[in-house]
Amino acid sequence: MVDISLTVNDRLYEISIDENMRLIDVLRDELGLIGTKEGCGEGECGACTVIMDGEIVNSCLVMGFQANGSNIVTIEGLKKDGKLHPVQRAYIEAGAVQCGFCIPGMVLATKALLDKNPNPSDEEIREGISGNLCRCTGYNKMLVATKKAMVYMKGE
Repeated sequence: MVDISLTVNDRLYEISIDENMRLIDVLRDELGLIGTKEGCGEGECGACTVIMDGEIVNSCLVMGFQANGSNIVTIEGLKKDGKLHPVQRAYIEAGAVQCGFCIPGMVLATKALLDKNPNPSDEEIREGISGNLCRCTGYNKMLVATKKAMVYMKGE
């Protein structure tokens, strides 16, 4: 067992975990944050994407102990005071949400992109979400959603 301290969605956690536990398992099994999905378990699909210290990471590839001292945002951390984050709202309005499996990771990748570049080109948007696979909607709706989110985020 190893003791770690991490901030997840603005809440500090100090927990003991098995040294072989991945971050996705810490989030889902230890903290009960089940919005982060496991797809491939190999870092190829992006379903498990979270924002760690301002960067998107595949939580299936990060060991829990590597997150010690980190600040992590999961999909559960975007909604504030009962209001959806502009990216979440834009995804819903653009119809970029179908089965919902890839959406938490896709939304977080979009948020991280817009946090760094509030006015990305279409190519930069495609690059920003390229680590996330979607089998339902295709990617044009994600592009539309990102453009809507850009407008919403400028207004907030």
